[in-house]
Amino acid sequence: MAKRRKISFINRQRSKKSFLPPGTVEANTSLIAQKVVITIIQYNESFIQETVINNLSELKDYTAGNLVTWINVDGIHDASVIEQIGSMYEIHPLTLEDVTNTDQRAKFEDYESYIVVMMKMLNYDSELHSEQLSIVLKSNLVITFQENQGVDAFSPIRKRLKEAKGRVRRFGADYLCYALIDAVVDAYFNILEVVGDKIELIDEQLIAGPQPNTMQVLHTMKREMIYLRKAVWPMRDMIGTMERSQTELIKPSTDLYLRDVHDHVVRVIETIENYRDLINGIMDLYLSSLSNKLNEVMKVLTIISTLFIPVTFIVGVYGMNFEYMPELKSPYGYAATWIIMLSIMLSLIYYFRRKKWL
Repeated sequence: MAKRRKISFINRQRSKKSFLPPGTVEANTSLIAQKVVITIIQYNESFIQETVINNLSELKDYTAGNLVTWINVDGIHDASVIEQIGSMYEIHPLTLEDVTNTDQRAKFEDYESYIVVMMKMLNYDSELHSEQLSIVLKSNLVITFQENQGVDAFSPIRKRLKEAKGRVRRFGADYLCYALIDAVVDAYFNILEVVGDKIELIDEQLIAGPQPNTMQVLHTMKREMIYLRKAVWPMRDMIGTMERSQTELIKPSTDLYLRDVHDHVVRVIETIENYRDLINGIMDLYLSSLSNKLNEVMKVLTIISTLFIPVTFIVGVYGMNFEYMPELKSPYGYAATWIIMLSIMLSLIYYFRRKKWL
């Protein structure tokens, strides 16, 4: 299965499309070039059918009747496929352009005959991976566009549909749209749980003793928190706009569930902000720990240097090659010099201990 792309903070795709006419659907060469997989799930309260189609012309056979139809498109790198689907379901070229441009912020748009929702679907294994999800809602029809085929956040939805659990089989396409959004938001909580465990582990390691790669790990996590904030923050306004929209495609009964997912997004944002503060605090603590450790080393070296400064002075004076110097002919000069030097060093050590510098 294709792995979701690693997060990137530099948008190179937008610069390539800057001079193209609005509504131009262009293949995204940054995505993995694989076969586009289209899966269709049709259902009502007493019936469900899942089909994988190989020919786009077969789509017309699955959107008739009173069944709720969910069309999931895995792979948006083929512009011709996206354009054919858009033509078949009368989706505006500007929407299709946004579908293939994978650097979209989370947003909601109402085109009267359909609405479109775009957001980031995130996954976390050893690092954060991002995938753009586009949801088009029409009457009794939901179309989802994912960047690549692979593991997504919709497994619980598919399971509830097949097992006829929950409300999704009894409600319409607008509830399915809500359920898909809610599944993506729930995945955010799972990611934050993993990040929280990593923060606790790093905090414990820092107390025990910082590792050489601690700063690199903290910097990576800080970048991930910045990306999470960038991905999740616009969703609050997006869902709020959905709640306030006057579209007939979203029933009043679904507005209550949208309000609930809005609360979940706010909780995610608050958690992200808390984790950012924690990471910044740990970074400051790490730098302070390194600074304190360096200060301890410098203190020891300074004390050693201070102890040897007077001794070095005495040795230096009596190391000069002058013939007429006091005590040079004394039989006890060597022993006396050692006694004086040791006395000076012991006196300095006693003084340092009195000052609690040792």
